[in-house]
Amino acid sequence: MMWDEKYSTDEYIYGTEPNDFLLECMEQIPQGRVLCLADGEGRNSVALARAGYQVTAVDSSIVGVGKASRLAADNDVEVEYIHADLAEYAIVEGEWAGIISIFCHVHPDIRNSLHQAIVAGLQPGGVLVLEAYTPEQLGMGTGGPPVAELTMQQSQLEQDFEVLDILHVRELQREVVEGTHHTGMGAVVQLLARK
Repeated sequence: MMWDEKYSTDEYIYGTEPNDFLLECMEQIPQGRVLCLADGEGRNSVALARAGYQVTAVDSSIVGVGKASRLAADNDVEVEYIHADLAEYAIVEGEWAGIISIFCHVHPDIRNSLHQAIVAGLQPGGVLVLEAYTPEQLGMGTGGPPVAELTMQQSQLEQDFEVLDILHVRELQREVVEGTHHTGMGAVVQLLARK
């Protein structure tokens, strides 16, 4: 599996610090249970656990999940890590105070049902924090998916999450410095929405 291969190194390839946009939005997330999708090596789930949230994190890479568990242990926090493919993982309805989707790039066939499951999974007042690369990222050489169909755009996210109260959405270019695999200017879309 590609991600197992990417993660089988001692270094945390996306660093151990949380994503900047998540950090900006964290205080908007009500205290409670938070779900991190495609959490990778655990930087975002660990930061949320340190901030007092009860965190469940899902990733398709068993190597990533192992590294995330170590990072949680090193930080003296508890996170429930689940090794699962998002195509098969069932998001429990009405369960989550927050759902975090940071650079969670899945095939459009999966994305549609995943986004519907996110809406259903949030409890009333629950918050979605999402950052993803846009198609403009492809030419930038600073990380992200290899093909445009895996990227996301503002118009599509506004449509997917129109039933939520969209507090913030924009496409922008920003400096993304996350380990060795996301470094430099990135073309991203950011979304903060509440149910």
